[in-house]
Amino acid sequence: MHTGSARHFGDAPALGHDAAYDRAEEWLSGIRALWRSWGEGALVRDAPSGVYADGTRLDATAHRGEYYAFDGPLNAVPFERGDPVIASPGGSGRGLAFAGTNSDIQLALAPLTERSVREYRARIHAAAVAAGRAPSDVTIMFAIQPVIVSSPEEADRLVAASAQPDEATLRQIAQRQSSDLETDLTALDLDAPLPEALFAEHVSQGSLRRLIGDRDRATTPLRAHLTALARLGRIADRTGFVGTADEFADLVEELGTWGNDGVLLWGDLHPVTVHRTLDELVPVLRRRGILRREYTGARLRTDLAAF
Repeated sequence: MHTGSARHFGDAPALGHDAAYDRAEEWLSGIRALWRSWGEGALVRDAPSGVYADGTRLDATAHRGEYYAFDGPLNAVPFERGDPVIASPGGSGRGLAFAGTNSDIQLALAPLTERSVREYRARIHAAAVAAGRAPSDVTIMFAIQPVIVSSPEEADRLVAASAQPDEATLRQIAQRQSSDLETDLTALDLDAPLPEALFAEHVSQGSLRRLIGDRDRATTPLRAHLTALARLGRIADRTGFVGTADEFADLVEELGTWGNDGVLLWGDLHPVTVHRTLDELVPVLRRRGILRREYTGARLRTDLAAF
């Protein structure tokens, strides 16, 4: 569930940050009503008698909300193994409340320090309890973009090379951030601070924090923000995510001691990059018992909570 701008799909005006979550909540509650509009035994599928469904077991859903209007029952075969798994991002108070109420998985972007991880998890768990759920109902997965290399020496070389990014690298980072922030950073002066009213209200607060960090927005030039994003750090000293497979496994094990549910690997999905990462990483993680060797064979929801 993503509360991105309606501009992705049409010319509707963008909603404010919290209103976008209100819309998502209405949509999800409505779609769940449709998913569950086929009662037990409603699907008959008896070809000899010509009976496909038992209409007395269908719920004539009628949704009239602030953002959506639709009727049911759902005109598709009902799910036989329960509702789909709901995953959501979002680090704001409203985003965490949404996850606590609705989500099976929360995709977390936060500094991977013990204090930050524990505080983030506590806020999600509190939101789940406030919504009448158990803390264990929400699997929290911290997103990590690792750069796995074959030796500490290679990691040191990459980190050193990233300290002074060239103009092309900064422009490339600006393009990526423009997508996340729904704002064209490439048209801005790299040596001027970000304009005060540059970002719309609906823009992700987590993405903004990722760009600006703890630097003073009013006085820091865009170049400094992009340079900070370009700089890599070592897994070994917890300044970043460049390191060997064993160093990454050390990090995951440390997260586990803080009660972590798991990690989400993200980044460049080119096949070469994926193989370069996983071919090094998977054997180490399996050897340490961090990565499972098989699935339960049950539902996705069961597999997500079983390890």
